Amino acid sequence: MSTAPRLTALDALHRSLGATMTDFAGWDMPLRYASERDEHNAVRTRAGLFDLSHMGEITLTGPEAVKVLDYALVGNISTVGVGRARYTHICREDGGILDDLIVYRLGETEFMVVANASNAQVVLDAITERAAGFDAEVRDDRDAYALIAVQGPESPGILKSLTDADLDGLKYYAGLPGTVAGVPALIARTGYTGEDGFELFVSPEHAVALWQALTEAGAGVGLVPAGLSCRDTLRLEAGMPLYGHELTTSLTPFDAGLGRVVKFEKEGDFVGRAALEAAAEKAATKAPRKLVGLIAEGRRVPRAGFPVVADGRVIGEVTSGAPSPTLGKPIAMAYVDAEHAAPGTSGVGVDIRGTHEPYEVVALPFYKRQK
Repeated sequence: MSTAPRLTALDALHRSLGATMTDFAGWDMPLRYASERDEHNAVRTRAGLFDLSHMGEITLTGPEAVKVLDYALVGNISTVGVGRARYTHICREDGGILDDLIVYRLGETEFMVVANASNAQVVLDAITERAAGFDAEVRDDRDAYALIAVQGPESPGILKSLTDADLDGLKYYAGLPGTVAGVPALIARTGYTGEDGFELFVSPEHAVALWQALTEAGAGVGLVPAGLSCRDTLRLEAGMPLYGHELTTSLTPFDAGLGRVVKFEKEGDFVGRAALEAAAEKAATKAPRKLVGLIAEGRRVPRAGFPVVADGRVIGEVTSGAPSPTLGKPIAMAYVDAEHAAPGTSGVGVDIRGTHEPYEVVALPFYKRQK
């Protein structure tokens, strides 16, 4: 029995714009509207508009909501101020990464956890299970929100024309309630493109009106609708991990070079603590494979799973690869042995269908916006 993919509140609008749709994590989502390269370049130089309504929102409320999150996640959520957000991980007991998350503190006793679409049910189930015995409520709010992102250097000006919210005072990884084009919204300054931008959580019935208002407000500065394809090349250039590629249940945060998100100093136990302490100790004595950037010397594009080679042997594996519109060359992220991880290491290549194509090892990210 096949299950039809879920539709976002903007589905008919995407189709009216001629979007190429694809099944992504059980949702019918726009892959591209016209040229993914043009959409990518628009976000880098002007602005792009994304439908992210497939993401999974989970709300926690109650006197011990923060204790649930400190126990369920590896981060120290009790130190997140009201109106701020934090990037963190939820791990299994063995330390493997179940998902990477953003947690917003909406009030003293109210939090919103945003999970990746492919893991939303897993994260909801895990947090619900881990909340047992705490004075807190866990609520599945996936149907309560549509999520629209406007990203790119023109995004602050576009949004300012539609809201009186204090965008200048809104820091990166913060959120505030406001009204955008007459629509109540949680305005968050987060993103997954490497550019400045905002993510707008709204009720699904307001999604079309908000999208149209943003489109009109951005028409004069080159705003375009942007699909999942350019979102992937944008995050890859920015060195941002994608669950299922750079992050998996077979890796701990320390394996992924993200040990900084694990906060051993917080009070009390948390799921995976013992395994993560062992992983931290191991990483300190024997460096695991490191996540690096690779830039092609030629034109062939590496893909996830391709072996990274040096001196006739496999030294790692590509996790993500694509042509980079900004660099004009194919790029990849890969886990490689520590002795081949230093930028400029010579003799490194990618086995692309039997041919060892030369690649330059570089530090991540490939692209960093000018502040």
